Amino acid sequence: MNNILHLKCLICGEEYSPDEIEYICPNHGNEGIVDVRYDYERIGQQISREQITQNQDYSIWRYQPLLPIDSNSLVPPLQVGWTPLYPAPRLAVDLGLNHVWVKDDGRQPTASFKDRASAVAVVKAREKNADIITTASTGNAAAALSGLCASVKQANVIFVPETAPPAKIAQLLVFGSTVMLVKGTYDDAFELCLEAAAEYGWYNRNTAYNPYMTEGKKTASLEICEQLDWHAPDAIFVSVGDGCIIGGLHKGLKDLLSLGWIEKMPRLVGIQAEGSNFMVEAWENGEDVLSKAPIDAQTVADSISAGLPRDRLKAMAAVNETNGAFISVTDEEILAAIPVLARGSGVFGEPAGATAYAGLVKAVNRGLVSASDRIVVLNTGNGLKDIAGAMKSVELVGTAPYRVSTNLEDLKRVMANKVGA
Repeated sequence: MNNILHLKCLICGEEYSPDEIEYICPNHGNEGIVDVRYDYERIGQQISREQITQNQDYSIWRYQPLLPIDSNSLVPPLQVGWTPLYPAPRLAVDLGLNHVWVKDDGRQPTASFKDRASAVAVVKAREKNADIITTASTGNAAAALSGLCASVKQANVIFVPETAPPAKIAQLLVFGSTVMLVKGTYDDAFELCLEAAAEYGWYNRNTAYNPYMTEGKKTASLEICEQLDWHAPDAIFVSVGDGCIIGGLHKGLKDLLSLGWIEKMPRLVGIQAEGSNFMVEAWENGEDVLSKAPIDAQTVADSISAGLPRDRLKAMAAVNETNGAFISVTDEEILAAIPVLARGSGVFGEPAGATAYAGLVKAVNRGLVSASDRIVVLNTGNGLKDIAGAMKSVELVGTAPYRVSTNLEDLKRVMANKVGA
């Protein structure tokens, strides 16, 4: 038995038991996203943070009482979660800060943060005895679902824009998914996926439609606080596309506060590409995210390219309720951040992952953080996901390989020129 109290609509406040609705509040069409609400009193009687710390299951399932699954649920065998939180003192010094950590979710089974949500999706779909799971994605959520499904031999159908990076499409094909390359944007793929799921009765994993995806993504904030000995950081920087990750981080932190396991709420700072800045515009201008028109999203950071962020209600609440901020960065700043992050911490992020660090740089320049703040930067995907982006990033900072002949003299020539001798 799980610890869910009810599902609550974020628009009208209507409450439902989990068996009343499958995904959304029926009063608002596809926009009626709901939030999973838990019985914290019962959870507190079942588990303590000390017991969790002693748990030898180093995956998201160590937090099972705080997840929407039963204690006897069959979970995928791949280890999802408990990614490293690296101290990054050189990055901190360069920015005039005292404490910076990098949470590297490029270390997940399919090399992105999205494995957290997909693991929960697979469990929930199996509870429903679903024949097929489906999702739309710019690449990472698709690869995550594809890999997790492969681990349990679960059929799935994936919708991605045909412009998705080849490395991400390759993952889908290697894992054996049925792949639909959509001749359009991510938003087009999302809408087609919704229609297909309704038509064929497939289990729908889509972000901001399936409320349980937030619950998988919140596990990153649970890990961050546990890895910091249950002392919450002052701020968490994370890239934002659809808004589900920042909304998930917020949900996990609210869980911990409700249980009394942390003493404060960190500021959540969402970073968007300048060419895909729906949330930044809405936040700066005080716009209603439900009525705001979609934008034409264009950015090198494909993972956070979204003309209409599907989880925009939760994303906006995450920033507003934590005294955080939304910041936009240019594509050039994103690409420049890839080698800086890699050389300063050893973490190789794809463009969307490095976006969070680019945002921290801008926040420092704007005086939005203080030297004493304890700051976590979340890398959401491995740099090998987008080699083209990585090569552009090193070209931008003037790094290139040297070409040498097969003799030591030629090597000496290159080395002499390199060191200026």
